[in-house]
Amino acid sequence: MARAPRLTESASAVFAVLAGAGSATRPQLASLAGLSKPTVSSAVAELEGAGLAAHSGTASSGTGRNAAVYRLGPAAGAVVAVDLGPALTRVRGCALDGTLLAETTGSRKGAADAVREALRALPGGVPLRSIVVAVGDVAARVRPATAKAGPVFDAMAVALPAGVPVHLENNVNCAALAELHEGAARGRHSFGYLRIGVGIGLGIVVGGQVLRGANGAAGELARLPYPWDDGREPRREALEEYIGARSLLRRAREAWGAADGPCPRTTERLFALSGQGRAAARAVVGRHAVDVGRLAAAVAAVLDPGLIVLGGSTGADPQLLPGVRAELARLSWPTEVVSSTVGDTGTVAGAARLAVARGVQTVTEAARSED
Repeated sequence: MARAPRLTESASAVFAVLAGAGSATRPQLASLAGLSKPTVSSAVAELEGAGLAAHSGTASSGTGRNAAVYRLGPAAGAVVAVDLGPALTRVRGCALDGTLLAETTGSRKGAADAVREALRALPGGVPLRSIVVAVGDVAARVRPATAKAGPVFDAMAVALPAGVPVHLENNVNCAALAELHEGAARGRHSFGYLRIGVGIGLGIVVGGQVLRGANGAAGELARLPYPWDDGREPRREALEEYIGARSLLRRAREAWGAADGPCPRTTERLFALSGQGRAAARAVVGRHAVDVGRLAAAVAAVLDPGLIVLGGSTGADPQLLPGVRAELARLSWPTEVVSSTVGDTGTVAGAARLAVARGVQTVTEAARSED
């Protein structure tokens, strides 16, 4: 990884503002950074000299004069985000202003190849500043300095360039960030992102920031004690086992009759049959909605988030909304519930945002280390 040049404090501040804005004139940079125009002019000259900013045209100022427009320069660098999903690996390469530079998708086992393909697609000579890998393994997130995210992560890691900081992040937190910035929670500063699929998880956003907890494991709903019942001892991750996709399909098999036709072998097929009005499928999906509603009531009781976004391979299906809303209303106070709008790419989109923030930090922190 090419080391970022040392910057003055003012140049560091202007660089961060320019990365967030994408492009801006010097008066706009002065306003956004809270600096004087002479200070910004000096900072822009410093950034241009280091290749971190570049002139990209002119814009009318409204007074008859044109103002120079600046964007990030080629030396600003790029970042890579990786979503190690349960079936697919999604990779994005982005500039530090968030511009998409490369995007690849591969199988989970082919994660290393997907990363290599994305790296090859990045512009030549652009330094790589940060890599964020979205994982679902609790131990990897609680002890990121020493833990690994399993054999798939190890196999993928061989494709990562040496010397570039790699950060592991909760995959549900990444998806919550995508909902916050470009999805169903846009404009909301506090909400819960409830993912229901093969597993379960909760992304907690408070004041526009993801709540990670003391151990980085906030929102691990799978660790909730379950069941609470006389004569039955709670088991670790028993709630996830009960509400996850495998149990949903098991309940479908148990409820299916010969007159109902072939029993669905995937949750996608189950929900499709429910959408077609098949009684057996509708009953199973309806019961699933009640279970998710009870989990949502637990989330509302602890967080009072005001909004719960349902995501995941089963959770995002709008067929769940009526049942979830009804059960939540029965058990808790009024809480808005909506379906995710970011889809399957939400995790990698959120991971890319985190990678960009980390990348900008690697450039701007040089100014602080110099003080």
